[in-house]
Order: sequence, then C-alpha cells, then structure tokens
Amino acid sequence: MSPLNCLTFLTDFGLDDGFVAACHGVAARIAPAARVIDITHLVPPGDVRRGAAVLAQTVPSMPPAVHVVVIDPGVGTTRRAVAIRAGQAILVGPDNGVLSWAADALGGAEAAVELSNEALWNHPVSLTFHGRDIFMPTGAHLAAGTPFEQAGDPIEVTGLVRLAPPTARILAGEAEGEVVTVDRFGNLQLSISAQIAAELGIEYGRRLVIRSNRQNLTAPYVETFGSTSPGELLAFTDSAGFISLAVSGGSAAEFLSLPPGARVRIGPAPSR
Repeated sequence: MSPLNCLTFLTDFGLDDGFVAACHGVAARIAPAARVIDITHLVPPGDVRRGAAVLAQTVPSMPPAVHVVVIDPGVGTTRRAVAIRAGQAILVGPDNGVLSWAADALGGAEAAVELSNEALWNHPVSLTFHGRDIFMPTGAHLAAGTPFEQAGDPIEVTGLVRLAPPTARILAGEAEGEVVTVDRFGNLQLSISAQIAAELGIEYGRRLVIRSNRQNLTAPYVETFGSTSPGELLAFTDSAGFISLAVSGGSAAEFLSLPPGARVRIGPAPSR
C-alpha cells in the first residue's frame, strides 16, 4: 500500500497538558514523512456527538488521509478500538459512534478491523491513554504504508456502533430540527439544511420565525454577520450548508439558552 503521508488528529484532550504532544511524538517516530493536521483538541470532554459532527464536516476538505480520533469516555472498558476504510481515507478511533458520520460523509464504510495487532502499538500500553499507545501508533503505521488488513481482525461494518443522525423535517409549513453543535463564538448550527429552508420559501433578506424553549422570536436571514446591527439575532447558511443562528458580536447560545440537542423550529415570518 502506498503511504498516505497525511494524518489528521481530533480529540477532547484540550491544550493545557502534554497529551496532544505525546501523540504527535509517537507519530513522528513511526511516520516522520507524514504531515499531521490538527482538526481540534477542544471538543468538550466526552462529547461524542460534537466530535462526530466536527469530523464529518471537516474530512471532505482533507486530502487522502488517516483520521485519528480520540474522544473515548469508554477507554479501558470492553469497547472496541477500530479502523474503518471509507473512500480514500482510513478512520481510526473507538467504536462508540464518533467515526460513523465521517464514514458516511466519505461515501460509506467499506471495511473495518478491530485493532488487535499489538506489533503496531506503543508499549507498554496505558489503560487510560489509548490515544498515545493504540490509536495514534496504529494510525501512523497505516499512514506510512502498512496495509489496512494488517491492523487487526476484520469485523462487519454493519456491526459498528452508529450515532443516530440529527433529524430534520418539514411540519405545518415550518422546518423542525435540532441544535447540532455550538461553536466557540456561540453560533448554533441546526440540523436544517439550506435546501430544506429553500423549500419553505426562506430567502436571503426575509425574516424567520424561530420557535424553541417556549420562545417565539423573529430574525433576519442574511448572508453574513455584517448585514445586521451589533447584538441582533440572525440566521445564516454556514460553511457546511446548514442553517445557523448567531448574534452579531455576541453569542446565540447565551441569548437563546439552547444547548446541543435542543429542538428548534423555523419558518418564514408572515409578510407585512
């Protein structure tokens, strides 16, 4: 197998400790020619759905790569460590659903293995740091050209843990969805695509009705934050093609008090 020569890395490790650096060091020893791209290490601790969403929305922009993901609240338990081949990529991480949306975004899981080849691991293996000792070394070997099949024992892709996808539907002239992610600016990404919004006649320049958490508000649907006044609630289509809510110069998450998973309905406001 030809080297992929690219590794991406996504975790909930944060930046205050040496965990990320230790994993980078392992990769550098095994695959020194591989470029490592850090997607983020600021996923909220243990937030598998947030990690899955960030990964799925990022991997389409990447070159052929091995994507190593460590959001692993079940580390040290009987949860499986896996690698999944999807399109021109390999996903490496815990079998807790964090890889499932990215596999779909890459065209679907084609093959999977349980990471059982201890010759590819870093030894001694810590029971609480599989990112350094199992996931990253295996990913680095794969990026350096080790055949996928040598990473471990084959498993059925139908048996991989999957997260339930965010839902969206049209109901009584409105789109109903959920908050998928909250970014560091406090913007709320909804599971409602711009295409669904267009089906309801929502166009730039119109106002939307936003219903959630017993609130009924209106906001303009605009192309960019600068189209509104500071402190004003607004809706826009984000870079992933979904409707997002923001406050110009502020935080929609604080303004609306909506966490990930909260149900939201939007629709065109009546014309005046």
